[in-house]
Amino acid sequence: MKTTFFVSAAAMLLATTALAEDRLSAVHAFPETLIYTKSFLSFVDKVNEAGKGVVQIDVRGGPEAIGMFQQPDAVRNGVVDMVYTPGSFYAGTVPEKDALVTSNIAAPVARENGGIDLIDQIHQEKMGVKYLGWFDSGVCYNLWTRDEPKLDAEGNLDVSGLKLRGNAVYNAFFSDYLGAQVIDLPTTDVYSGLERGVVDATGWTQIGLIDLKWNEFLNYRIEPCFFSTDLGVIVNLDKWESLSEESRKILTEVAIAHEADSAAALGAKRDEDFAALEEQGMKVVTLEGKAAEDYLAAARGETLERMQELMSEHPSGAGNYDKLVELFYDDSK
Repeated sequence: MKTTFFVSAAAMLLATTALAEDRLSAVHAFPETLIYTKSFLSFVDKVNEAGKGVVQIDVRGGPEAIGMFQQPDAVRNGVVDMVYTPGSFYAGTVPEKDALVTSNIAAPVARENGGIDLIDQIHQEKMGVKYLGWFDSGVCYNLWTRDEPKLDAEGNLDVSGLKLRGNAVYNAFFSDYLGAQVIDLPTTDVYSGLERGVVDATGWTQIGLIDLKWNEFLNYRIEPCFFSTDLGVIVNLDKWESLSEESRKILTEVAIAHEADSAAALGAKRDEDFAALEEQGMKVVTLEGKAAEDYLAAARGETLERMQELMSEHPSGAGNYDKLVELFYDDSK
């Protein structure tokens, strides 16, 4: 009789433990082969290792599971619990994400100075999601072209005649300063767009061109680089608040550690990619002097102007504008 009692008690304990484990479903914006997605999956592995018996993340897939531009709404509406995505994909709801786009610091600095806490607060208020972490930061963007780029008499970039692929990250800069006619294409369609000649130039980060195989068509990189990646993990707020205190602690601690780890790892990856591209024949065209200064100032200025305008249209206003600029940009650099 006692043996039966102990067996039943053990079974009940195991069942209770299994029920107590928190589980979150997740999707990622980009294909699994891309370096940024691999970074997110590494974060998931770290959480699942640290959270055994407490919290686990179940990855459903990428854009093939939920369209990349539908993912932010999916996490806000609770269709999925967690999304790894650029903030630019939901800029209409949280324009403040442009503070990350125009940043010249990496996530550990923004974590230390309170910038990420402010971004988290804004996400909770405006979108009903928890901003868990800014991953893969410290990587900037370049303009990449098929043909040798043209410069005018003052050394400024001349984009006339370019079929320039754009998206929400850099369209203000491309359109308002460069005067480019942009063709919006999602990341998943750029390879075929280059192959068919729909576009012959694109903005993209310093990393990932080889993963996406765009280097089969693009032969020039324009310097200086501009902007910063704004990739982050957002969690449905109701789901976040339903988690145990221990689960939230594990997720937060692993996210903070991954912010630092991913920034360091991608810096090394950038150097490897640049070396590989140069070996394959990639040429670099560098803007000099005032042309370079104006180029960088316009990239930041046009984007911050967009951010301020969109913030002003929201009932909560643009009260956080100056603070965001202060926290996410180091003027001494």
